[in-house]
Amino acid sequence: MPTAAPPSAANAEVAVRLRGIGKRFPGVIANDDINIDVHRGTIHAIVGENGAGKSTLMKILYGVQPPDSGTIEINGEQVNLHSPADAIKAGVGMVFQHFMLADNLTVLENVVLGAERLHGIGAKARAEVMRISDAYGLGIQPDRLVEELGVGARQRVEILKVLYRGARIVILDEPTAVLVPQEVDELFGNLRGLKAEGLSVIFISHKLDEVLSVADEITVIRRGTTVQTVEPEGVTARQLAELMVGSELPSPSTEASTVTDQVLLRVRDLALPSDYASEGGRPLLDSVSFEIHRGEVLGIAGVEGNGQAELVESIMGMRPAATGLIELAGDDLSSRSTRQRREDGIGYIPEDRQRHGLLLDAPLWENRILGHQSRPPSVSHGLVDRRAARDDTQRIIREYDVRTPGPDVLARALSGGNQQKLIVGREMSGEPSLLIASHPTRGVDVGAQAAIWKHIKDARRNGLAVLLISADLDELIGLSDRIEVILRGRFVGSFDPAGVTPERLGSAMTGAGETA
Repeated sequence: MPTAAPPSAANAEVAVRLRGIGKRFPGVIANDDINIDVHRGTIHAIVGENGAGKSTLMKILYGVQPPDSGTIEINGEQVNLHSPADAIKAGVGMVFQHFMLADNLTVLENVVLGAERLHGIGAKARAEVMRISDAYGLGIQPDRLVEELGVGARQRVEILKVLYRGARIVILDEPTAVLVPQEVDELFGNLRGLKAEGLSVIFISHKLDEVLSVADEITVIRRGTTVQTVEPEGVTARQLAELMVGSELPSPSTEASTVTDQVLLRVRDLALPSDYASEGGRPLLDSVSFEIHRGEVLGIAGVEGNGQAELVESIMGMRPAATGLIELAGDDLSSRSTRQRREDGIGYIPEDRQRHGLLLDAPLWENRILGHQSRPPSVSHGLVDRRAARDDTQRIIREYDVRTPGPDVLARALSGGNQQKLIVGREMSGEPSLLIASHPTRGVDVGAQAAIWKHIKDARRNGLAVLLISADLDELIGLSDRIEVILRGRFVGSFDPAGVTPERLGSAMTGAGETA
């Protein structure tokens, strides 16, 4: 088998060479003269702002869309990639941020699905899956249902899928976005295993500390153009941030406490039985109770799938609770609709922006109205005021730095991070008394992350109560006044952010550590 790359990545052979890559869309230059060399047996990180062109570049390399200009070389041979099938044939595989697995199938069935011609679907396929799992330390259990797996295990299945199809160049898009620290460590161990066997990993991330810890080379892209490729030993997170956005990396610190003695949200004995989903008889929510005061940020930490999504949906009225009380400023919301709860003063940043936050094929100004159809400035005398909606959308674009030509662009045309900034701007513009924020900075760059933190902190100083759900434990610790850990539908520990570490939170989230 191939051996690990030498200490200097520049001494290794080039696995991927991109030269002069350009891609334009109506009103947008996504890529402009991109030049990158990815060496064999290395981990190459690509960082940049939202809208910098990273996703477009990876879609070009994976054959999803063709470049308008430039050339792609794989292992020294120029290739034309017209589809993902072409990319897979050339040895390129991609693991997307949003996993593409069928929950009701086993791990083995998910891996083999669509690639039956390689090794069939029987003993030969199983043997190959186990060979790959053992060779790269993936720890796969082929007969387990995917719905039974945690997020980290699902990600390893996705990696195994691309390796099973023969990939020697693996693209990972935001692979640590939903992982706890222990799972991040396991993933990085897997990536180093791939590297040691001569594979090349292209790693897209906004988490600069993680990039510095795992990458052999880092390419910074700004506004569609390569700025610089550096080795991690010669650069700091602050310097990377400056290359990306022209300013130093901020801290999410909340500074002075703004918590008042006035309870804004009170939840009592909230419960959801298992018949809402296939959960093996375990309640989705089991007698959850808490309060949030005006000016307070309550952070919820938990491995994905432990009830935080159901908690949010119950408070929003999207999923009626079996039992329990939900009060906002003393008013019982339990029987009110989602629209009424919004009108009562709840802002909502959803976990899945594309499914629950946007109409992808509608223009941005129409997306500005979503959830606010009954309130100015979008509505006047019961009718949609298009001019006012466009003007206010333009304000959000300006204040939240949404990279787009204007309010008439379709939401689908925006990068994921810019979609997120639009949603945050929309929800903060409604002047809510309570903001439910599910992963508010997931998939956004350091500049946008800083802006979102600032908006939340400013509103908190003015009395906003925030229920914050985040997989970024540094963000939870930095922004929250209190942190509750949720495990299997129950609150199992309360922590003071001033004295807790991400590792201790991660242990509590997995049930491995003591709670406070």
